Amino acid sequence: MSTKIKIGFVGVGAMGQGAHLRNYLLVPECEVVALAEVKQELARKVAARWGIAHVYASHAEMLAKEQLDGIVASQPFTRHGTLIPELLQAGKPVFTEKPIAGSVEMGEKIVAATQANHTWMMIGYHKRSDPATMYAKAEINRLKQSGELGKLRYIRILMPAGDWVANGFNQNLGSTDPNPALQWDAPAKDMDKATNDAYTGFVNYYIHQVNLMRHLLGETWQATYADKAGVLLAGESASGVTCTIEMSPYQTTIDWQESALVCFERGWVKLSLPAPLAFTRPGQVEIFRDPGKGVTPKTEIPQLPWVHAMWQQATNFVAAVAGKQPTMCSAEDALADIQLAREYIRLKTGK
Repeated sequence: MSTKIKIGFVGVGAMGQGAHLRNYLLVPECEVVALAEVKQELARKVAARWGIAHVYASHAEMLAKEQLDGIVASQPFTRHGTLIPELLQAGKPVFTEKPIAGSVEMGEKIVAATQANHTWMMIGYHKRSDPATMYAKAEINRLKQSGELGKLRYIRILMPAGDWVANGFNQNLGSTDPNPALQWDAPAKDMDKATNDAYTGFVNYYIHQVNLMRHLLGETWQATYADKAGVLLAGESASGVTCTIEMSPYQTTIDWQESALVCFERGWVKLSLPAPLAFTRPGQVEIFRDPGKGVTPKTEIPQLPWVHAMWQQATNFVAAVAGKQPTMCSAEDALADIQLAREYIRLKTGK
């Protein structure tokens, strides 16, 4: 690429630094040219460490002065409905962390803003970008097409509470800046405070799995059952595949044990994912084939490159900005996640 993709950052707090900035700095095809951070001491320290030329106190100032190809905005998702439409007015692709917003209403507002400004978003469901997920997804699609292991019947995702940070914030810089007064999105109109708190808590922790389920299925799914204890979410896909998400049936303290089991009639694809902020560590894929008729069953474990999901996600966004591939998860795609989450809370609480 003769000209690098110019990226501007909006926010370099914990996730902005630990999950995103250092990874974009490692993508050869892009250049982080500016950052906007309301904590100015923090902004100056981060810019000095990583050699970022321009620092701004607001996103409005950065957008007015910089010629950017894309924007990375690492912000609390309950601010997305206020902030993201303002960023989209620049007409440039925007990357945000998951989920798209803190309510269905705000998500719909953001989708409308992408359409009105003739641009697009990529929502940070990094599990889609893990090399293991990318490998598993390609194999699942191939098996569905070939039919060699029969029909896709069942997907189970297990995600216990654990150490998701995995020392991923160790290199972060801090500051003595006071916490600024920020504008937050209005809460959802169809939920009281207790219901909204339950919804926000679920979305914050398990929306990755809701999204991963649809990604592995390759089609929409809906929630049909929620146990009162908050351990099991069951559903069904558009073509009738049974889906379950097990949410913290146990917990770990210094480990991360997330997995997805994708079952066909005569075999399965198992995906095991590392802690979200684990560095240079991909997930693992196992494929079991038992075609019958006297054929010896086999289990395969492909060796994957030492690439982690957050770096691959940054690479995927830059490639999408350059027009080399589609976005990994669009705003329209991500809206379906919070719509399903709302239905789950309705099933669980009756509200």
